[in-house]
Amino acid sequence: MASSFTFSVVTVFLATVILTVHGCSPSDRTALLSFKASLKEPYHGIFNTWSGENCCVNWYGVSCDSTTGRVTDINLRGESEDPIISKSGKSGYMTGKISPEICKIDSLTSFILADWKAISGEIPQCLTSLSNLRILDLIGNQLTGKIPVNIGKLQRLTVLNLAENSISGEIPTSVVELCSLKHLDLSSNSLTGSIPVNFGNLQMLSRALLNRNQLTGSIPGFSYENLPPC
Repeated sequence: MASSFTFSVVTVFLATVILTVHGCSPSDRTALLSFKASLKEPYHGIFNTWSGENCCVNWYGVSCDSTTGRVTDINLRGESEDPIISKSGKSGYMTGKISPEICKIDSLTSFILADWKAISGEIPQCLTSLSNLRILDLIGNQLTGKIPVNIGKLQRLTVLNLAENSISGEIPTSVVELCSLKHLDLSSNSLTGSIPVNFGNLQMLSRALLNRNQLTGSIPGFSYENLPPC
């Protein structure tokens, strides 16, 4: 047990040393700063930590691959038990828009910008180019416009949460191509039209929330025909 614990500590230490020495990708750092510039967070000062050359160390909500130094995760939640949020006694509040510059971080596996209440504008269409993305969580903002039409290109996506926004239009037919999708929440928006005909063919899907929209019809049943090419 002791040797296992020692090995874990050494592993974490070495990973930290690697990131400290090599730093993050300069292009990722530039993209993060452009993303930051399009947002304003007045109460908690989370973006005050986004300073210095190495975005892989002590930048709040940012995680990197310890080998490549590329940014892999952005995890910013307005409703969080993290001390930087909870100690103020205020829930998160952020204004601004999601800069398309974030799409230049093509190593992203997780993009969470959730429960900030006042982030507006449209979801950048270019997010569908992030082929490594597994989690896209933008719940609890004031996003408008439509769901990116090519959302189905995100073949590795397991979680898509766009609930509690003001997104309109129809559910893109390409959503049925999300063959790794396990959790889908589009509730509490202004979506219209019918549910895509092959929606029931999302074999991995265990949870789908579509309520509080203006959708018509029912969720189509599963069929072995026209399964997504995974």
